[in-house]
Amino acid sequence: MKKAIPDAARDKPIEIWFQDEARVGQQGTLTRLWARCGTRPRVVRDTRYEWAYLFGAVCPARAVGAALVMPYANTEAMNLHLQEIAAAVAPFVGEMIPRIIS
Repeated sequence: MKKAIPDAARDKPIEIWFQDEARVGQQGTLTRLWARCGTRPRVVRDTRYEWAYLFGAVCPARAVGAALVMPYANTEAMNLHLQEIAAAVAPFVGEMIPRIIS
């Protein structure tokens, strides 16, 4: 692991964070309806759909986390998530410069 650490970061405290994002929500499903004997037609029950995107990160060593619920998963949402993680990093670690995606 020492080889993976840049020279500027050696001999400094390091926190390891695990991050993931997920989409949760509801989308219409199929249902059955009254029809002639011997047939089983299917129709869409509900055509509305709504999603929410969950962004989360944890530092198991300190048992802390950072999370956001966003309406979209895009660059802006990821940048907000990185800022949330940066705010939760331990003060002794020093500067955390999240990679802002442009």
